[in-house]
Amino acid sequence: MSQIKQYISICIVLMLVSFSLSSQNSIEDDPEIIQNNIDYRVEQSQKDIANFKYFEAQKTLDEALELAQDANLKKSIGLIYSIKGRLHLIIEEEEDAIQVLNKAVEMQRITNDNKNLGRSFKTFGDVYMSKKNTYQALDSYRAAKSKFQEEELKKELAETLLAEGNAYLELKNFRKSRELIEQAVALSRKEEFNDILSSALIYHGKVYHALSDPAKALDFAKEGLDIAKTNGYSSTTNRGYLVLSNIYESTQNHQLANDYLKKHVTLSDSLRAVKKANLSPEKRIQFLINDQIEHNKRQKAELDEANSKNDLSTLISILSVALITILSLLTLSLYKNNNIRLKTNNMLHKKNNELIIAKEKAELASKTKANFLSTVTHELRTPLYAVTGLSNMLLDEDPKPEQIQHLKSLKFSGDYLLTFINDILQINKIEANKVEIEPEPFNLKKKINNIILALNNQALDNNITIHFEYDKDLPENFIADQLKISQILINLIGNSIKFTKDGDIWIRVYKIAEENNNYTLRFEVEDNGIGITKEKQDNMFESFSQGSIQINRKYGGTGLGLSIVKGLIEILKGNIYMQSELGKGTTFFFEIPLEYNEASEIASNKKVKKLDTKPANLDLSSVKILVVEDNKINQMITKKILNKMDLFCEIVDNGEGAVDMVKANKYDIILMDIHMPGISGIEATKIIRTFDKELTIFALTAVTIEDKMHEFEEAGFTDIIPKPFKQEEFEKKLFNALSSKNNATA
Repeated sequence: MSQIKQYISICIVLMLVSFSLSSQNSIEDDPEIIQNNIDYRVEQSQKDIANFKYFEAQKTLDEALELAQDANLKKSIGLIYSIKGRLHLIIEEEEDAIQVLNKAVEMQRITNDNKNLGRSFKTFGDVYMSKKNTYQALDSYRAAKSKFQEEELKKELAETLLAEGNAYLELKNFRKSRELIEQAVALSRKEEFNDILSSALIYHGKVYHALSDPAKALDFAKEGLDIAKTNGYSSTTNRGYLVLSNIYESTQNHQLANDYLKKHVTLSDSLRAVKKANLSPEKRIQFLINDQIEHNKRQKAELDEANSKNDLSTLISILSVALITILSLLTLSLYKNNNIRLKTNNMLHKKNNELIIAKEKAELASKTKANFLSTVTHELRTPLYAVTGLSNMLLDEDPKPEQIQHLKSLKFSGDYLLTFINDILQINKIEANKVEIEPEPFNLKKKINNIILALNNQALDNNITIHFEYDKDLPENFIADQLKISQILINLIGNSIKFTKDGDIWIRVYKIAEENNNYTLRFEVEDNGIGITKEKQDNMFESFSQGSIQINRKYGGTGLGLSIVKGLIEILKGNIYMQSELGKGTTFFFEIPLEYNEASEIASNKKVKKLDTKPANLDLSSVKILVVEDNKINQMITKKILNKMDLFCEIVDNGEGAVDMVKANKYDIILMDIHMPGISGIEATKIIRTFDKELTIFALTAVTIEDKMHEFEEAGFTDIIPKPFKQEEFEKKLFNALSSKNNATA
């Protein structure tokens, strides 16, 4: 009986010890307690920063960060990094500030913590202002302002408006600066944010001083200084003294200017001394000594606790028997759990196999889509050749007055459909990673001027003035894919022209980074058109996306232009951003790397000038052209176009016939279709090249040129004319070819 009682006593003691240990662990691991510990340290660090205790704040933030990382609390991690960034800025460690702020932004985006994300962007702006990177600061302030507006954080919004206004003041854009600071003043007055209001009023005085209105400048600066002095805002008071000194100096009141300057110098020295004292090496050494003393005390306490635990070793030995019983029960439980885990693993393997199959199906579907688009677009281009060709011919044949509008509508529809097809092909190529970069030397400034010149008539139709600003310190000659840059700018400028009426468009180019001969340039296209709602802005770079159905019907367009632009910029290793406000306008800005070209002469400017019209001395009466085309309508259209050019042609409808005709006759030019019954145009050209290397052979084709370019070159084509073509381009290529042949034989 006594043995049973002893066993029961042992079990009770074991349960009490286990309960005590588990309770202690559960308390330490409780998420709410961990969060409270983090929040306390974060709050304490902010108090330390306000009281110039920078080393203490840094230590407290490091402790909070360790707790948050151990518990994987991403939101708290982001907040702590954000505060650390502000601390690094205060102690003038800008590069460290940028590093931790990038980490903060990454975490805050993952957790959708827009409130603190806005604060991180605001601190980013302050860092860039400290580094004199005003344009990057403006980008950060705008991003912060957007987040604060979404979250309705009025104080943070007022503070950011003031910072943005100060940035424009640094850029000497006084109109924009005054507008933003007025908003900050109005919001601060309404919500009674006296700290922001006092600073905003002083900056307002500074703006009016710059605008040569000393009376208003004095009124605002004095009001701001009074509020700052009343509430004990020492930094703002110091700024107010300096602003008033400058204003009085400009009004020739040297006595007051000198008085306020003395006050400014005295207070500046005091503030600087406090900051210097709290960042001095002596202060840091004392802080480290105190921290080490505390660390030693903690180690001693832990050692005492360990010694007390040794007294429990005897009790633990006695409880081992009871533990064996409990472990037996745990073993049985683990056996059951293992069976459950094996079943779960089998199920996961099955699901993984299903995902692999689904991935393979998706890849097959993507390839099928690409092949489908290639085939469909070819089949669409062939009848489009007839539509555009016939509409041009009918317009040139003196139609009845009532038919002209119908024919123009038909031509417009054909051109629109061709543009739509080309856009779809471009999107498909970008998604399939088939777009290659082709760098070449060119003059960037001339290229943009040419684009503006080409689009200017369209702009004048909408009563738009285009302004071009090119950084005077930026070189003009670069090496890059100028065709893709042109396509990007044409899309963006054309988009602004489409949605702007009776307004202005600004195009700006300036440098944001330089390393050796590698530049990172920013391009901006700004308009004051209809703007875009906030709800639609997030989807503007997606395919087939426009502001609304009403906008699509009113202004037209496929909704593919911006998607193409984004894809091309990503291929060029750049980024694109957008800012817009409904009714006020839109700004697109993108950044891409370009390599500086030191050569003063750009190779692209040395190309031989092509003939634009028929040469006067060219005799066309003896010219023979062979048209190889299986489609009867296309045969008729091509023949009529050539006859209109006073050129004679013969027609054959297959590749075998073309080879026989070339063997039997002498031709100046062959217009070769690609897809035909029997042998293709590519195969026919290869055969012709075995016995005639000099004959001019144009591929007159509706296939996607980029996809077949390698085949065309290998086959031996002289050049390519895509169908449907513009008649003037068709004529230019033929006359150039005939003129070159004529000069060679002369």
